[in-house]
Amino acid sequence: MTIILNGKELALKSEEDFSNRVSAIKKTSGITPILATILVGDDPASETYVKMKGNACKRIGMESLRVELSKETSTDELLKKISELNANEAVSGILLQHPTPSQINERLCFDNIDLSKDVDGVTSLGFGKMSMQENAFGSCTPFGIMRLLEHYEIPLSGKHAVVIGRSPILGKPMAMMLLNSNATVTICHSKTQNLASIINSADIVVGAVGIPKFIKAEWVKENAVVVDAGYHPQKCGDIDLEPLIDRCYAYTPVPGGVGPMTINTLIMQTIESCENKIKN
Repeated sequence: MTIILNGKELALKSEEDFSNRVSAIKKTSGITPILATILVGDDPASETYVKMKGNACKRIGMESLRVELSKETSTDELLKKISELNANEAVSGILLQHPTPSQINERLCFDNIDLSKDVDGVTSLGFGKMSMQENAFGSCTPFGIMRLLEHYEIPLSGKHAVVIGRSPILGKPMAMMLLNSNATVTICHSKTQNLASIINSADIVVGAVGIPKFIKAEWVKENAVVVDAGYHPQKCGDIDLEPLIDRCYAYTPVPGGVGPMTINTLIMQTIESCENKIKN
């Protein structure tokens, strides 16, 4: 029977534990974990995502500090705001909502987030430490996928995982996390030659290319684990999922699979950041 990797269900279950951890932090230290979200400009999708993250904080008793900057904001102005949040002792985590307007040097701004507050896992240093299996917060979407695979006891060691996508906050960290779990990993993208045959060799397929239904159902072999990290206005992901449902070993539904785990992981890592600070 095909396993449905239900991220929505796992995220809701996790929030019970998160609420207890936040309550314990408040009781023992008087501190409330705070996630600072920076929104530059007025992109409707980004506005929705920031609101969802704020609601998630509220559900478990955390606080969110919403920082809104105009679409004309310069890189220097954004760096100054990030520096202020880095220095703010009350802030446990910082999230810079992606994408930022074109005039912003987004990578420079990401890399100026204090590593201890990089709860979205976007800094180059954090990526390097994670790849080397040192302590660092992982990029939220791939780490959310890893948590989902672990929860459903999906075997990874020795399996061939094919990641389609190479973005710095999804495809690349996803490949490193799978490699660190002893999978054999192939990274592909939209320009890969013989893509169908490579995907057909995969025990685990991760769609992270950002193109609706780019990965065709006939490319995926029987009993593969199918993880779709995409979501598009057409209410579909990066994989042509419907024909696969009855012949794969496990799959993430779209929506309700990977998406809820992304925000859930962001919240989890903000709590961890606050706990780490109290311990130290």
